[in-house]
Amino acid sequence: MKILIDGMGGDFAPEEIVKGAVKAASEIDETVVIIGPEESINDELHKNRWHGDNIEVVDATEVITNHETPAMAVRKKKDSTIVKGMNMVKEGEADVFISGGSTGALLAGGLVILGRLKGIKRPAIAAWFPRIGVDGNTLLLDCGANVESKPEYIFQNGLMGSIFVEGITGNRMPVVKLLNVGAEEGKGDDLHKEAFEMLKDAGQSGSINFEGNIEGRDIVFGDADVVVTDGFSGNVFLKGSEGMALAIMKQFKSKLTEGVVAKAGAMLAYTKIKEIKEEFDYSDAGGAPILGLKGAVLKIHGNSKATEVYYAIKRAVNYVNNDITGMIAKAVEKTQSDTDNSDEEE
Repeated sequence: MKILIDGMGGDFAPEEIVKGAVKAASEIDETVVIIGPEESINDELHKNRWHGDNIEVVDATEVITNHETPAMAVRKKKDSTIVKGMNMVKEGEADVFISGGSTGALLAGGLVILGRLKGIKRPAIAAWFPRIGVDGNTLLLDCGANVESKPEYIFQNGLMGSIFVEGITGNRMPVVKLLNVGAEEGKGDDLHKEAFEMLKDAGQSGSINFEGNIEGRDIVFGDADVVVTDGFSGNVFLKGSEGMALAIMKQFKSKLTEGVVAKAGAMLAYTKIKEIKEEFDYSDAGGAPILGLKGAVLKIHGNSKATEVYYAIKRAVNYVNNDITGMIAKAVEKTQSDTDNSDEEE
């Protein structure tokens, strides 16, 4: 297996990318391939005193930035890390591609170079969301791939998300819920009402374990394993939640260092404070998969450090070993077959 990572994707590339890759490669048998300017990557490997044999470097001379038009950059920058990486996955030279680069370029490159799985209307970005007081994380999708959505997109998000969680965590019946303005059936706009009915039908047929609507405030308490919605709502919820968590932790730190008494109390409660911080930490989530493409692609945060890179590589091994892409393709094919048979019976 070859795990390909964008050596220039992110704010701290290539230093943190290489550092995380070295740590992961020292613990796994799979080959880690770092794509980027060969000289720069090799310099970083030397700084990290890498002497193993399961890291390879692929030269790429261009980088697509967040300030460029994604589709145009993908067409013009043929030797960019993203374009070259997607082509390597397409040609079977790599099994999965991880990048902290431009999300727009990853989506454009994925659609143009890899293409969508047969039957998938739109790919979706899925992200792990921390649970408080409950083991594991909740998978949220779509987180921004499709800001304009249709009911069938949201329905397929439920199908893809359920398969991903089952494949990665081993949970054979992950609970799927629809993000909505209320938990009761019949809530929401026409988009979410129609999506609800499609998900409900899939739940009754046994395709997924759908348990209705969920309000945003309940996601953090672990009431669902998979939460689906449109890309606009998902992205706003995710970014808003991340901002609130960062603000709370920042204010918490400020209050605990205001005076001698506060600092003394903080020292006594250090272990518990650390536990709280870890519950809100997403560094071990392992990246956000772009589901629905004809290839495995994981998006990590642009500000990822070595720890996030390390966990993304470790998670990628499970992604490939469990053939998540193949499982999604089979599930969509089965769903379409069941629908066609139902239409014939009518």
